[in-house]
Amino acid sequence: MNSLPEGWVDTTLGEVTEYINRGITPKYSDVGVTIINQRCIRDGKVVFQDSRLTDPLQRRIPEDKLLQSYDVVVCSTGVGTLGRVSQLKEVTEKLTVDSHVTIVRGSEKTQKQYLGYYLKGHQKHIEHLAEGSTGQTELPRKRLESFPINLPPITEQKAIADMLSSFDEKIELLREQNKILETLAQTIFKEWFVNFNYPAPQPPEGGDGGKPPSGDLGAEMVDSELGEIPKGWRVGSLLEVFDLIGGGAPKTSIDEYWNGGISWYSVVDAPKGSETFLIETEKQISPLGLSKSSTKLLQKGTTIVSARGTVGKLALVGRETAMNQSCYGVKGKDFFGDYYIYFQLKESLNSLKSRVHGAVFDTITQSTFKNIMVPLPDNGVVTSYEERVTPIMEKILNNVFQAQSLSKTRDTLLPKLMSGKISMSLVQRGEVF
Repeated sequence: MNSLPEGWVDTTLGEVTEYINRGITPKYSDVGVTIINQRCIRDGKVVFQDSRLTDPLQRRIPEDKLLQSYDVVVCSTGVGTLGRVSQLKEVTEKLTVDSHVTIVRGSEKTQKQYLGYYLKGHQKHIEHLAEGSTGQTELPRKRLESFPINLPPITEQKAIADMLSSFDEKIELLREQNKILETLAQTIFKEWFVNFNYPAPQPPEGGDGGKPPSGDLGAEMVDSELGEIPKGWRVGSLLEVFDLIGGGAPKTSIDEYWNGGISWYSVVDAPKGSETFLIETEKQISPLGLSKSSTKLLQKGTTIVSARGTVGKLALVGRETAMNQSCYGVKGKDFFGDYYIYFQLKESLNSLKSRVHGAVFDTITQSTFKNIMVPLPDNGVVTSYEERVTPIMEKILNNVFQAQSLSKTRDTLLPKLMSGKISMSLVQRGEVF
């Protein structure tokens, strides 16, 4: 067993925390205190869209079960959720957790942000503390209290937490920038192809362009089955805009078909939040697996849409990838470019979802796309749109790669720093990588 650096102590979570306990058994209402449940805890964050509210007539919530800033929350039951960890940095309103979630509150022995990073870095170990039969497993408080922790001096804890936090802040800034950039590209799409306020085509040298100006400059509009559209446009099916590419799965029983470095997409890999682009997947297949199945290698810029089960999830391919049979790859025909296709599908999602069918699973088929009619612009407008938004979308992709690199560096450093295998002084001098 490796010895700890000088000043570190080998202790347990129960020894260095002020409070470890489950939350309340709530009665729910449309008003009251917000309750975090295990579905809210994902990807190291608390996602409030799945939270609920207490009944205001319920008995008073004990003070110690109201969350404080830098409390850590741990999923303590549930198949697929047990062991998930998150930390709330700033709590500015009344929050609590239900009885499926445990609150872990640091003491004066811990720098509280360090404690959060430590537990997030040991989620797999925490999950293994669970006991009970399959489907009924839970994480008892006593086992969590006995969880081992190597604790450096408080100054080292703070230095480690500050450095890891700086990675997270940079990643969050990139994601926030991507939200703004994608909103910009989508807004331009809606202005041009929904509101028909697109720029007038530029005339060639010495000519007048030969075309009317855009909608906002007085373009001539004509009637259609979808309402008024610009003169020169027409109404057509989505299948006139793009081709659909099917997916497939190599046989799972043949090891040589898997883990060969080719990304293989399923709906669990759908980009989250502002990521937009798909750059890595949970599973990989081999070149042999690719050749021995019906899946195809999708090129950068292809849109993937989930078509069975959880329908309508979109991803833009950021690097070559294959995909499973529950998805379609979507690639534009003729002059219809990659980003026009992506935003046209985003615009059509509600129509797609309203037309799903299937006895067991919701399903989108080729006929679903065929039956959705949209205004089809001319070549020049689509080409201009692609030229306008390509730098925006390339910036988003570059940010996604940067965020991935920062995440991998952080995740590589975290266990080494928290086990004492490397010191902050080495990191600060740039002697780690």
